[in-house]
Amino acid sequence: MSGDYPYEYYQFFIKFNEGDYYTCHDLLEDMWMEDKGNLFLKGLLQMSVALYHYSYGNLKGTRIMMKVAHEYLREYRPEHWGLDLEQVIGFIEQCLSAIPDGIDKVPYSEISSLPALPPLFLYLND
Repeated sequence: MSGDYPYEYYQFFIKFNEGDYYTCHDLLEDMWMEDKGNLFLKGLLQMSVALYHYSYGNLKGTRIMMKVAHEYLREYRPEHWGLDLEQVIGFIEQCLSAIPDGIDKVPYSEISSLPALPPLFLYLND
């Protein structure tokens, strides 16, 4: 598929690059609900949920969702729907390495003590 994507997919890129992962979840979930067999969308959805979880200190949820996203998205490498999945997979792996082990939850008041996750800016290649 080249260049003719659902409107929500384009909006996902904008919101992801703005760091609005909650909205990313909503955009992708609407698309996924119409095609529940689409594991590419589900992988991006899980990655967005993971980043949202990290933003409020839910490390266990972050780990689980990142691992699931990795599992789903690796099947679509190297590129799918104009997205460089090698870059995305590398990002997920870096995030999994950065998340502190042995901690499931961090109080909101201590979130600033968590290591920053690596940056990722998503772009359509077509």
